[in-house]
Amino acid sequence: MERPVQPDLHLIAPKERRPRRSSAPYLLSSPALLWLLLLFVIPMFAMASLSLQEGTSLEGFRQTFRFANYTDAIAENGDFLLRSLRNGAIVTIAALLIAYPVAYWIAFYGGRFKSVFLFLLLLPFFISFVIRTVAWSFILSDDGIILGTLKSIGILPETYHVLGTTFAVIAGITYNLVPFTILPLYVSLEQIDHRLVEAAKDLYSSRRQAFLKVVLPLSMPGVFAAVLLTSIPAIGDYVNAAVLGNFAPGTAMIGNVIQTEFLRNRDYPEGAALAFVLMGVMVVGAVIYAKLLGTERITEG
Repeated sequence: MERPVQPDLHLIAPKERRPRRSSAPYLLSSPALLWLLLLFVIPMFAMASLSLQEGTSLEGFRQTFRFANYTDAIAENGDFLLRSLRNGAIVTIAALLIAYPVAYWIAFYGGRFKSVFLFLLLLPFFISFVIRTVAWSFILSDDGIILGTLKSIGILPETYHVLGTTFAVIAGITYNLVPFTILPLYVSLEQIDHRLVEAAKDLYSSRRQAFLKVVLPLSMPGVFAAVLLTSIPAIGDYVNAAVLGNFAPGTAMIGNVIQTEFLRNRDYPEGAALAFVLMGVMVVGAVIYAKLLGTERITEG
């Protein structure tokens, strides 16, 4: 009786060779990694060590692992931290309300002049951040071109002022960070297929419904990036609070306190501890925001 015998193919088949990993990605990323190591990682460890030290700038600082520097920094500067978080939230919301319509119009109605509109939008920001802020301090001064003119014709009282107020600080930060809000929104809106909007209209959706059901959900990755790129520098800002806030009571932010601790008080441990507290708050806030918004959902959706 004959019985077919199946050959052991797995014994005679050649062994598969594992593909060799190319070293090109590591070589290409090595300059950036080295730059990050020298200018971020090492200084971070140095700052972390400094935040746990004791001493004075005259006598020197010694490592004592004093974790009370962190609790002292929070207890003494909690109001400034809360004010910075509040201002950062207002700036982020205001920047989104300003930037979204602009990015939407350029992406959907800019046509072949999209690049021109983006260039004109970013042209003022080719000038230094500090110079633009100082220029606004002259424009908004009590006797400046705006307030001085309105006071001279009797529209505003002589005692009215803008500089040295929370409004001036928030407006200055918003103005300086609007490009960081517009660009990710524009990139996200530009990638939306316009045929999806037309299909929504063919299914009897109004323009408002098409925007809320199609455009807005598809642009959420851009909103996510815009919020992070705007809120983080807004919370840590100190230039606008110093120049436009004019060191008035109630306008200083946490960045101004850190600057004062390092450059004026020479209290390096407390300044470093406060900087790490600020960084920790922003990292935790960014993680919570990502979890609530759902980064995987918005990138898939």
